[in-house]
Amino acid sequence: MRSFSRAGGVGRREVISRLGSVVAVGFASACGGSEGSPASSSSATPSSSMPSTNAQCVVTPALTEGPYFVDEMLNRSDIRTDPATGTARPGVPLELTLALSQVGASGCSPLAGALVDMWHCDALGVYSDVSAQRTVGQAFLRGYQISDANGNVRFTTIYPGWYSGRAVHIHFKVRTSPTGARGLEFTSQLFFDEALTDQVHAQSPYSQKGRRNTLITNDGIFQSGGTSLLVPLAASGGGYAGTLFVGVRV
Repeated sequence: MRSFSRAGGVGRREVISRLGSVVAVGFASACGGSEGSPASSSSATPSSSMPSTNAQCVVTPALTEGPYFVDEMLNRSDIRTDPATGTARPGVPLELTLALSQVGASGCSPLAGALVDMWHCDALGVYSDVSAQRTVGQAFLRGYQISDANGNVRFTTIYPGWYSGRAVHIHFKVRTSPTGARGLEFTSQLFFDEALTDQVHAQSPYSQKGRRNTLITNDGIFQSGGTSLLVPLAASGGGYAGTLFVGVRV
């Protein structure tokens, strides 16, 4: 396992997390080093389905943490609400399972007992606890879970909205020793089929913002990770549900 130093907080500049031989190749050239930097506009480009290549026991590409990670340490599975008010962020329900495995020379096994953070923007592209977005003190759409004996964590959230320069995405971070000086820290992002996103974003409240200006085909961060970071979704309970296999090298 690799050593790491804890670093968090609003406004932190983006870095690329590396784990073993997995490197988010080409990120700096594709994205200019900033998650908020506009990628080439794709507002006139029709969406198309892109099949996921996500598979069990395959090392997942690491991607940038981005500037909006805040180490809130909120242990909860349902991350839709702001803990201070109990008010849920509106949007299409989304149930996500991350199935963690540790991949090594001797094979693959579940990664149990890891702390997994998840955070993302709301239906209108706003993150909680960000001073520039006037949400300091709020903590909607943030939380963590500890992976079970099978390496699984489950989150109840909403389908994300969008903001300029980025395809629709969700951030996640895996840590085996979040309060220690040494341990595994792995950070990446997950993405969605564009045709499905079109269907979701045609509904309120997403439709208030209009169509996104960047698709996954124009997002340099997605291009660094590829289709293994697309989470397959199926209709479930008025929303969607899906599982992303996350493999980390040990």
